[in-house]
Amino acid sequence: MSNPMKPAPGPGLPTPPKGWPIGSYTTYAEAQRAVDYLSDENFAVQDVTIVGVDLMQVERVLGRLTWGKVIGGGVVSGAWLGLFFGLLVGIVVDTNPLVPLLFGLVGGIVFGVVSTSIPYAATRGQRDFSSTMQLVAGRYDVLCDPRSAERARDMLSRLQP
Repeated sequence: MSNPMKPAPGPGLPTPPKGWPIGSYTTYAEAQRAVDYLSDENFAVQDVTIVGVDLMQVERVLGRLTWGKVIGGGVVSGAWLGLFFGLLVGIVVDTNPLVPLLFGLVGGIVFGVVSTSIPYAATRGQRDFSSTMQLVAGRYDVLCDPRSAERARDMLSRLQP
């Protein structure tokens, strides 16, 4: 009998990458270009893996948040959502099509303002900026199955910088 709390090994579980290094690049675009070159040269790219090394979580600050920006963003996003639902209701309901659009617009704006204002107010000024998050690597290694790594390394040596 197997333990139901222990996950069974399978294809969906993360596993460390295997293979020999055939190239190391400072950007993902360079590593992708190398693999694309191998593909163009009819190399079996299913034996190749791009591995991000020295991972960093980078938060890029986009700008300062104010109540005006928060409420304005809520109005705009809520208006789009309200118009969408108003159009859907207008298609189904047999009335003047402007009535569901108007109700959807007003309801969407109210929903948008409330759904953006409450989380912003909850921060109490501790996070007055907007940002995006990215996961980036310090370098990108290209690994290859050992049986064909030497051939791949030779091919990449001919790739123009």
